[in-house]
Amino acid sequence: MPELLEAHNVVAGYGRGPDILQGSSLTVRQGQSQCIIGPNGAGKSTLLKAIAGLLPLRQGEIRFKGERIDGLRPDQILRKGIGFVPQERALFPKMTVRENLRMGGYILTDRAELEERTEDVLNQFPILRQRAGQNAGTLSGGEQQMLSMARTQIVKPDIVMLDEPSLGLAPRIVRQMFEIVDMLCDRGMTVVFVEQNVLMGLKHAKWGAVLDLGRTLFDGPAADILGDPRIQELYLGKAAAAA
Repeated sequence: MPELLEAHNVVAGYGRGPDILQGSSLTVRQGQSQCIIGPNGAGKSTLLKAIAGLLPLRQGEIRFKGERIDGLRPDQILRKGIGFVPQERALFPKMTVRENLRMGGYILTDRAELEERTEDVLNQFPILRQRAGQNAGTLSGGEQQMLSMARTQIVKPDIVMLDEPSLGLAPRIVRQMFEIVDMLCDRGMTVVFVEQNVLMGLKHAKWGAVLDLGRTLFDGPAADILGDPRIQELYLGKAAAAA
């Protein structure tokens, strides 16, 4: 599979604070599902924000389809084909589900095309169609996460990055979230996600990366990470032993 996204030796941090990323690298191939794991503070979310253009690089470079994109604005990176769902979900709580989906297509200038894509996404997510006229702020946590993920589909990105898609959700809803990840992958979309639920994340990914102290320690098939005794001891602990 061709390389779609490449981050090389990325150094980044917040404001005038210390470097959170201290030379992290990541390679994502077309059509690949990749899970990024690591302890709290490892720089996982920071790496996604840097790729999405929300955080400037201090060193290093990021390439998408061979073209450098570090330094571009978030909206420019979205136009290139990179969608991002942050932990905060960033919904408009007093707007309806349908209106939130339309907001996901703010870079589209053809209104008819926006409406067509909105209907396509609602067809993909039947629960959201049932809630189409309901304000986003009244949805359950799982439904809000689903709406956040669905909204990225309006612009038909080449790659979707998800930051902690299972955060704060009940186990049953977590399974539904990863069913959506699987659905996106089955449709040929490239999906990269940060996940604290390590076992669940790696089981729903073909590739994995381990970050710690701002650096990429391991990059390889997810099954290899799950089976590596060192990774089990450091990051999976009792959960791996019980699996």
